Amino acid sequence: MLDSRKVGSFIMDKRKALGLTQQQLADKLNVSFQAISKWENGIAYPNIEILRDLAIVLNVSADEILAGSERDTEGLSYSKAGIDITYTDTIKKEMSRYLETSDKRVLNGLGPFASLYDIHFPEMKHPVLVLKSEEPGSKQKLAMEYGYTESICHDMVNHLVNDIVVMGARPLAVLDTIVCGNAEKDTIKTLVKGVSEACRLNECALVGGETSIQPLVVEPGVYVLTSSIAGIVEKSKVIDGSAIEEGDAVLAVASNGLHTNGYSLVRLLMDKMPQIKLDKIDGLTFIEQIMKPHTPYYKAIRGLSGREGIHGMAHITGGGIEGNLCRVIPDGLSARIDLSKIKTLNIFKYIKNSGNISDEEMLRTFNCGVGFNLVVSRRDTAAVMKHIHQFYACYEIGTIERGEKKVVFEKCMNWL
Repeated sequence: MLDSRKVGSFIMDKRKALGLTQQQLADKLNVSFQAISKWENGIAYPNIEILRDLAIVLNVSADEILAGSERDTEGLSYSKAGIDITYTDTIKKEMSRYLETSDKRVLNGLGPFASLYDIHFPEMKHPVLVLKSEEPGSKQKLAMEYGYTESICHDMVNHLVNDIVVMGARPLAVLDTIVCGNAEKDTIKTLVKGVSEACRLNECALVGGETSIQPLVVEPGVYVLTSSIAGIVEKSKVIDGSAIEEGDAVLAVASNGLHTNGYSLVRLLMDKMPQIKLDKIDGLTFIEQIMKPHTPYYKAIRGLSGREGIHGMAHITGGGIEGNLCRVIPDGLSARIDLSKIKTLNIFKYIKNSGNISDEEMLRTFNCGVGFNLVVSRRDTAAVMKHIHQFYACYEIGTIERGEKKVVFEKCMNWL
């Protein structure tokens, strides 16, 4: 049980030991000196929002403030190891509101050891779970450095959802993991808020996850994100490329930029040419262009559910078109891609020219403007393109032919 007078005396003693007046302490915390006076006289407690900042200024832990005394200096504690349980508990309370959902399938919230999700689907004869884990790669380092904390969460969730959509799945639930060196409440709150909002936009639920504080493993200020998703699809409607046949059309759906791939190369370019960060491409700075969140394709693809003419889909990530489209092309068939038809985004032209990067390296590292491929029957091509055009640019770039190599490029990209 808290002892307000003991807490107040502890705060006053620590303040005086540091040679601070009540006003000076108030200025550091951006509160009134009357608030400091109330704490020290045992009339009020520091609220949760200010407790951690007060602990930092007084060079103690939040646990010690609430206990009104320092822990034995000879003994070890979790706080001394860099993890303040009282503070992390307040972070969990902040998270809870972002896990609130109207999805009746989510049977519990934050607190239990694991999340419960009702998978009763009476409309499906043979429901199949589609599972995937993903992380936003080295783009998250740039996100933290340049203030795209919430945006990087959309990258991660959109990438996850796109990966299961290619199999015809509907996204259901996401679990996120945040690993950090020290728990900064505002940062973690922003991350959880970003993941929750991205899930909502993709019509699925953030049902829980893990925040792991590892001060002796991860440097302070470093955050490592990852997430897992569960989706559902009727077994008879799984899209795995097995229906692809000779004569099918290969369609490209536009990306908005780099999405979440190629950032190790981009960071190398930025290290060698730091001045490019503020260069303008299509009215945006280089940083603004490369930090656009990964395009979410679910809502565009959702309306095609059940259409028999959709024979295969590929999410174009690391490895480019060749490294991803090949994953759905059956043996004995080949996707012949006309590179001259690809509508290359200016950000890729800028990267290629600035870094003197070969065509082969560009196509292997980046999506180059094509974020998603659909392989569709020739009779359904026009209807599918018309539907996708309601969301993103969509156009034909190739044809399925007989062949041993699953993806064959012809002609050249337009880099001018």
